[in-house]
Amino acid sequence: MVIRLVLSLAFIAAVLWFAARVAQKRGLGQANGLIEVVARQRMGRASSVSVVRIADRVLVVGSTEEQVTLLAEVDGDVVEEAIAERRPATAPPAVAGTPDALAGSVFDRNGWTTFVSQLRERTVRR
Repeated sequence: MVIRLVLSLAFIAAVLWFAARVAQKRGLGQANGLIEVVARQRMGRASSVSVVRIADRVLVVGSTEEQVTLLAEVDGDVVEEAIAERRPATAPPAVAGTPDALAGSVFDRNGWTTFVSQLRERTVRR
């Protein structure tokens, strides 16, 4: 029974590895650098405000389950300065144009952190 469990887990790991390779070859889950979500803040159960960089424009966007609304267009330099102030001193500065190797994959910590926080938001009793 233990041998069958180990073989089953190995099979599942192989299928996941194969699917990740196929997705990587097709360009799924990878940032192309044109659109980047700089920051996101949840405002309620179903609404959030996001700062989005599209090419050289930086937009502040409000989003709900039904719609997305442009709130403002801000200066990109101001956004960069604000991000630099909030970045921890111990973390190395991010190099522009080089996305994290795990970004968009199953192993992306930011993706799982976002998923868990959204799940907590939906399951909280009010």
